[in-house]
Amino acid sequence: MNKLFAWPLGNGQPQQTPARKRINLALQGGGAHGAFTWGVLDQLLEDGRLDFDGISGASAGAVNAIMLADGLIRGGPAEARKRLADFWRAASIDVSLPGMSRELVDQFSEAGVPMKDWLHSMGRFLSPGHVNPLNLNPLKQLIERFVDFNAIHNSDFNLFISATNAQTGDLKIFTRAELTADMVMASAALPLLFRAEKIDGVPYWDGGYVSNPPLLPFLQTAGSADLLLVQIFPQRRHQVPVTSREIVARTGEIAFNAPLLAELRGLAAVDKVAEPGARRLRLHRITLDEIAASADAGSRLNNDYKFFEALRELGRSAAQRFLATRFAAIGERGTIDLAAEAETEHAGG
Repeated sequence: MNKLFAWPLGNGQPQQTPARKRINLALQGGGAHGAFTWGVLDQLLEDGRLDFDGISGASAGAVNAIMLADGLIRGGPAEARKRLADFWRAASIDVSLPGMSRELVDQFSEAGVPMKDWLHSMGRFLSPGHVNPLNLNPLKQLIERFVDFNAIHNSDFNLFISATNAQTGDLKIFTRAELTADMVMASAALPLLFRAEKIDGVPYWDGGYVSNPPLLPFLQTAGSADLLLVQIFPQRRHQVPVTSREIVARTGEIAFNAPLLAELRGLAAVDKVAEPGARRLRLHRITLDEIAASADAGSRLNNDYKFFEALRELGRSAAQRFLATRFAAIGERGTIDLAAEAETEHAGG
């Protein structure tokens, strides 16, 4: 894996360039902030030095995962970049809050911030039957339009999509061989906007509540032991939330990061007891930084394309920094200290 390929220069001297490396991806969910992950993937695909053995995702991360896999299967990196770009463009046009809730947000936005804050607060007390009585789901229609699930089933990708059993709270992992648009949508079904998605009679909600994104399944796969986590929710905010908007946003971030932290602690525990020669994951991370991640929870429902583009550029820049500083470590060592993170979280740091 560390072998160097020689490419001739104009002066006849060989140029030493790194060999391609293989890696897995774990894509966190976060609504519209998933456009940051689009940017990360776009840059990794353009760079061309990484091949992907497996992809996991929750919610918006699941949607990015399936679009990436579909594009790679159909036409390689160029088609994957196009597929992701086309999806996010279509999402900005076709996908918004359903019916009544979209109209209310638009109208109250014109009335000023206090009224908009009130509406977001009221959203916690309204069911999908109130805000989306016809259960319209344009996101699901986009998934069906863009993805060839037969091609997915016949590929050799390791795909892991998480969803939450709405009755028991248990984790469900959907895998490549069984994936359908319903399963991807189950992973992205925010319960205050969409009714639970039923799969074989079982109702599922957003996968981000229980595994955001799945990491542990990669302990059982073959191929690369390197796993790149794309994390959307800031793990830390250095300013204590004060306003109601900030508090709602931060409690949401904590809730959606909690299952990720649990899996990171689980991997640290596995490393401690693993026998010599046992599979250990080498973890890496790209994070949407604290400043760029809006403290307004409502921004995760923003489907304005300029907003998507801004997040995409942040993702591309973050991926460029990762490649410049961490590419050499791939295949050799992880760049996340699992033991230190586990100790920090137990200490409440």
